[in-house]
Amino acid sequence: MEISASDRDLIAVMRRYFAAQAELESLKAQLEAARQAAGEAIGVFYDPRQNAEHAADLQRSHSLREEMASLMQRAEAWGRAASGADEHDRSAAEAEPEE
Repeated sequence: MEISASDRDLIAVMRRYFAAQAELESLKAQLEAARQAAGEAIGVFYDPRQNAEHAADLQRSHSLREEMASLMQRAEAWGRAASGADEHDRSAAEAEPEE
C-alpha cells in the first residue's frame, strides 16, 4: 500500500498533535501539583501575571493549547478535502454509463 504525500502530511500533523497533547498533560500535572503544594487559589496560581515563578510554564501551556487547536484545524481541513474528493469520485462513478 502506497501512502500519498497528503497522507504523510496528515500523519505528521497528528503525530505533532499527540506529542503536544502529551506535553500539555504532563505540564498540567506538574503545575497542579505545584499549586496544591503551595496551597494557592486556582485563579491566582494560573494567572501568569500573579505567578512569576511558573509564568513560563503557564505560557507554554497556553501555547500548546493554541498549537493543538491549529493542528486539529489542519487535520479537519484535510478530512473535509478527502471527504469531498470521495464524494466527487462517487458522483463521477455514478454518472458513468454502464456498458
